[in-house]
Amino acid sequence: MTPDTPSAVELMVMIRALNVESDRFIERFAALHGLHRTDLNALVVILDAARAGRPLTPGGLGGALNLSPPATTALINRLEQAGHVERRRSATDRRKVEVVLDEQAAELARQFFTPLARHLAGAIDGFTEEERRVIGRFLSDSIRATATARLEAAE
Repeated sequence: MTPDTPSAVELMVMIRALNVESDRFIERFAALHGLHRTDLNALVVILDAARAGRPLTPGGLGGALNLSPPATTALINRLEQAGHVERRRSATDRRKVEVVLDEQAAELARQFFTPLARHLAGAIDGFTEEERRVIGRFLSDSIRATATARLEAAE
């Protein structure tokens, strides 16, 4: 290992620092819009489902956030009252309800997070294609390792 190659411990410390900095940034958005952390996590789940073209039911949202049905209902009610989400009947099965992000909320998020995306893109642009593959593999493996540790902690 060369002197400028971070050790595993140094990389883990950097990941922790990135997580803390990301949390601080996200908390700023939450404070500006009167949201709780669970509210923000829910908006991310809803946004990711929409981006993937996957309808999201209240049960699916609750499952993704490990919330009970009553807690999920309270969460959706809170987000709906704040104008961030809507409950809509499914276009394919009118018996189902889907949770969708309100366009105004999506625009607020775009405005706030665009500078972060621009700065991160600038950081990413400094890497070669091969370095990006290594970073991608590292991040994927780290996500899986963290998910595995979370599941083990639940046992």
